[in-house]
Amino acid sequence: MKLDRRTTGVFLMGMVAAPFKVFAAWPDRQLKIVVPYPAGGNADNTARLISIPLGERLKTQVLIDNRPGGAGTIGAATVAKAAPDGYTLLLDATAFTVNPSLIAKLPYDAAKDFEPVSLLMRVPLLLVVPANSPHRTLTDLLSAARANPGKLSYASAGNGGAQHLAAELLKQSSKVFITHVPYRGGAPALTDLVGGQVDMMFSAVTACAPFVASGKLRVLAITSAQKAAGYPQIPTVAESGFPGFQVNEWNGLWAPAGTSRTILDYLEAEIRAVMATPELRQRLEAQGVQPVGSNSAEFAKFLRSETEKWAQVLKTSGIKAD
Repeated sequence: MKLDRRTTGVFLMGMVAAPFKVFAAWPDRQLKIVVPYPAGGNADNTARLISIPLGERLKTQVLIDNRPGGAGTIGAATVAKAAPDGYTLLLDATAFTVNPSLIAKLPYDAAKDFEPVSLLMRVPLLLVVPANSPHRTLTDLLSAARANPGKLSYASAGNGGAQHLAAELLKQSSKVFITHVPYRGGAPALTDLVGGQVDMMFSAVTACAPFVASGKLRVLAITSAQKAAGYPQIPTVAESGFPGFQVNEWNGLWAPAGTSRTILDYLEAEIRAVMATPELRQRLEAQGVQPVGSNSAEFAKFLRSETEKWAQVLKTSGIKAD
């Protein structure tokens, strides 16, 4: 049908007005961000950091709902089963892309039951050793590991986490054997590392920075693609002889599958605006965190890449869920 000028004008006005009509109606009540980990952790801190500015932009309250357990799967399953109306969101971390290969029967389909909204931030890991360690570089440490297979040990916050997988990736890349000592959380692992009970650990910048600053831990390398602003003198693992090596703890935001594209686009735009706030970026960067605020397509691509990478690492190492 051919539209005359008047008809065309009415048609275009309708197209423009439709999104604003949806935005005016949504949200008309509070939003909930489900964090599938305990309060006080990195994901929880991220959720609380963005909840206030996001609520201000959306003109509603954004609540945080901690649903820990099952390596993040309990909380994620809650969101997968939630109504796809934009009012229940998931803020998850690295485990989201690890669990499909680590856990035989997930209570959801990670690829089909969620709509990616935005990759919020990346948190590089530091390879740290006790202050009195004889190893002053990554090369030193790996040379000792080759000379004494299995004698050196590394701590992690648990089986299948980013700390564990970073060490396994290093072991596979360097073809050395270092013994894994899993802990029930990052805090006790760092405590034993400081005390010399284990030889090394990959730890999130935000977690181990106080120990580094106080001189209780020494940093050998960082797992980001480029050197971090807060640690300009620290070499990356990649430039220490392992090109392409990159591991980050990260946080992202999802909605349930089936959520309106209009709502998703609106939510994505508001999230990106929050993550672009200079004050927020400066605060995160001062902690060694890399703020991102990606679009949904970039986040979806990132998720596919991470899932494939960790699937291969898990297959090679033979890691199984606890």
